[in-house]
Amino acid sequence: MSEPETVDGYIADADEAARPTLRELRELVTSTVPEAEEGISYNVPFYRFHGTHVGITAFTNHATFGIGADALGSDDRDRLEAMGYDTGKETIQIGYEQDVPTAELTELLAAKAEAARNAE
Repeated sequence: MSEPETVDGYIADADEAARPTLRELRELVTSTVPEAEEGISYNVPFYRFHGTHVGITAFTNHATFGIGADALGSDDRDRLEAMGYDTGKETIQIGYEQDVPTAELTELLAAKAEAARNAE
């Protein structure tokens, strides 16, 4: 993948298997936090809002949704892992054969946005 200049470019350059998941994650972020500023940072899509951010990244077999340790607690990780998703301290991996856990990610993202708004 070349260095993208836009999120559209990033998605277009991603492997065909990754594109639907990336589009769905993009839509999830922009619909949940419409004030988020979309851009590229560290060569991946980033969404900045109220002094915080989230990002999405395409890998060979999965997309990663980086939401941050401030929003992804151990109970959240346990719940997502029980649903079949791999998680890290700050991330959720979504295999291209898996459905995006829309309800869970929307809940986490909305809570992160609300906490950031309140911290301003």
